Amino acid sequence: MMRIRITQAMPEGAQLNGEPWPAEGTEVDVPTAQGAHLVASGVAEEATDSLPQGSRKSRAKGGSGG
Repeated sequence: MMRIRITQAMPEGAQLNGEPWPAEGTEVDVPTAQGAHLVASGVAEEATDSLPQGSRKSRAKGGSGG
């Protein structure tokens, strides 16, 4: 198993393992191969004990969008 953090919101109706797609920032456990695929696809990152620098929390605060 692999713990991932969702980094991309998906359209309504999207699913992950038969459940509604988790909200951005949610951590979930998935099979290792699936987790590696989601990370490689850019929709998730491997979850660690602490949020990485530049994580969704720091991006969500600015409000100006760049």
